[in-house]
Amino acid sequence: MFTLSCSGGWLPGNYYEKFAAAKKYGFKALEILGWTGVDLDRARAAIDESGVALSAILTQSTDPAIQAKLDNSHGIVWEDLYDDYVTAMTETVNAAVKLGVKQVVAVSGNERHDVERYTCHHNVVKALTRVAPIAEEAGVTIVLEPLNILVDHMGYYLVTSKEGFDMIREIDSPAVKLLFDVYHQQISEGNLINNIKNNVDLIGHIHLGDVPGRKEPGTGEINYRNVFKAICESGYDKYCALECGLTTDLDTGVKNMKALIEGYGV
Repeated sequence: MFTLSCSGGWLPGNYYEKFAAAKKYGFKALEILGWTGVDLDRARAAIDESGVALSAILTQSTDPAIQAKLDNSHGIVWEDLYDDYVTAMTETVNAAVKLGVKQVVAVSGNERHDVERYTCHHNVVKALTRVAPIAEEAGVTIVLEPLNILVDHMGYYLVTSKEGFDMIREIDSPAVKLLFDVYHQQISEGNLINNIKNNVDLIGHIHLGDVPGRKEPGTGEINYRNVFKAICESGYDKYCALECGLTTDLDTGVKNMKALIEGYGV
């Protein structure tokens, strides 16, 4: 069974108060990807007190110059991030260990037009291969995320799960997997159930949202009952994190989500 992680944006309060709020609504995990600027000791105390885990954080750096190169307008498709990426991943993995987080999200950056597409592919593989031992040693998994370019992330390099899975196979590390975002992949390629079930061993994290509008599951065109059934049948037992907005008030939204996943874990 998977574990449902609540979107931090759904909950009231500041960063630290959201963990108690998540517990109140019956969630075992919470997803807030940003970690720079957070008091890690205070955050860990809130995690321990609530018993609510933080399901993932994003690869970031406290160095503004490095952070600027991590943004999607640049990213690991560029060779000049190669050394700085080690610094950023070390920082992020250290934060993850402090917070008890097991998944660190990685993104590719935007497509380049000065080189062949294969060069961008190779650079992403090379960068993640280099930082994989940092994650392996810490017991953390880096999860690489494809994004859609039709609605939300025009120009982003890594779009399809197929290329993402190919990259994961090339990197060949137990500490590097794919982040399968159901919302993004429905827009980009569809075939959600087959892509999840046929590649579940390569998936380290799942994001949830419906299409169109990126709102909570059950409000759009995706048959989430069937998707959740397929996720469970695949043997996936990690986090499914709500990374989406709400179309209703929080109480109703949580009630509807629990009804939707009834029998599939929460």
